[in-house]
Amino acid sequence: MKTGRLPIAVALAIAFNAPLALAAVPRLAGKPDLNGIWQAMNSANWDLEAHSAQKLASAWPFGALFAIPAGKSVVVGGKIPYLPEALKMRDSIRAGWPKSDPETYCYLPGIPRATYMPYPFQIVQAGADEDILMVYSYATSNRTIYMRHHMTPPVDSWMGMSNGHWDGDTLVIETTGFNGRAHLDRAGDFFGPQLKVVERFTLKNENVLMYEATLTDPQTYSHPWTIRMPLYKHVEPNAELLEYKCVPFAEELLYKDLELPKKH
Repeated sequence: MKTGRLPIAVALAIAFNAPLALAAVPRLAGKPDLNGIWQAMNSANWDLEAHSAQKLASAWPFGALFAIPAGKSVVVGGKIPYLPEALKMRDSIRAGWPKSDPETYCYLPGIPRATYMPYPFQIVQAGADEDILMVYSYATSNRTIYMRHHMTPPVDSWMGMSNGHWDGDTLVIETTGFNGRAHLDRAGDFFGPQLKVVERFTLKNENVLMYEATLTDPQTYSHPWTIRMPLYKHVEPNAELLEYKCVPFAEELLYKDLELPKKH
């Protein structure tokens, strides 16, 4: 008789615990509620692959203030699968940093880089089938995730065009239509205009959002590859997305050579 009770006990435990598991994730119109201000807590913007702490030779007057922090790879498998010629291009871009990095000039970061820059971003979600807005602190950039009426990119752009749908409790976003000018990090990692990014946002609990992005670009990579990282919610009572309008900080770098000579 005792052995006959075990399956019943297990079934009851599953039945009673299932609603508790669902209740642990906040919901909006039946879908996970992703509203909030989120931020990556890693050094992926420096380098998606594993890297040790390093000094910047050109920033020696600032000591440790502008050194590169160490970081683990967020690439599934560890390495980005570049084609041979693309790898040479990556190395050339890396050697030319910081002038070779669009971030230096406050250009839009592109996708997926906007997600893991060292600045927060906000998700604005109204309902299960409503379009979703993502607003980024960096360069006051933003993008709309079209959930009902999927759009075809009319022109190529820095941020591309994003169409989304729900796969169970995971928000899946496909972005195409890139101009190929954005980079993936400060280490020279890049992509071409044929890039397709498929992102997956999965809410683990009310304060942790799991993020994955799979990149497909047959002109740059030998096969599709994926990055994976958690995003953390800002929980302070006065949490607010503040603008980082960096264009004024880059104007002199961009246009210094256009200054008229000073009159003596």
